[in-house]
Amino acid sequence: MPSRWFAPSSFLRQSGGHAAIYSELGEGTTVKLYFPRLRASQQDKGDEAAFHPAMLPKGNGESILVVEDEAMVREFTVSALEEAGYVVLAAADGPSGLALFDRHPEVSLLFTDVVLTGPLNGRKVADEALRRRPDLKVLFTTGYTRNAIVHHGRLDEGVNLITKPFTAQSLALKIQQMLENS
Repeated sequence: MPSRWFAPSSFLRQSGGHAAIYSELGEGTTVKLYFPRLRASQQDKGDEAAFHPAMLPKGNGESILVVEDEAMVREFTVSALEEAGYVVLAAADGPSGLALFDRHPEVSLLFTDVVLTGPLNGRKVADEALRRRPDLKVLFTTGYTRNAIVHHGRLDEGVNLITKPFTAQSLALKIQQMLENS
């Protein structure tokens, strides 16, 4: 059974954290609350605020296409990326994502879940988008350890991945690094 996520509460969002519920049939359910870590350098300076949304790595208005079938994860991702200064387009499935991609040639990066409901998984969406535009940057996400891009604990060559759950800060940083390495 796929992981189920819910939107962060106001307190978690203001803290730069998020929450997740993991449930597997016959295994049980786990609720996890994720808060940002206080880094040693912040402790040394006496800075009590470990993270604030203003500390997100900032983009330069690049366009990012998010393809995610879990509504709450998609909403969190869109919100985090917009807060980081990106223009975000979002789709709930592969065909809708590719239709948006075709209508928006300004898209600089595709961010897609590996496991999507519907006729196209994230790998197929990325392959089709790259066929249409080979210079596109692609970042995958997954909550699963076994999937179409991870084999024997190793990523396929040239694949960028951020695992779920991710924070707004880690997502913004990963995307900033990918876009800067053009």
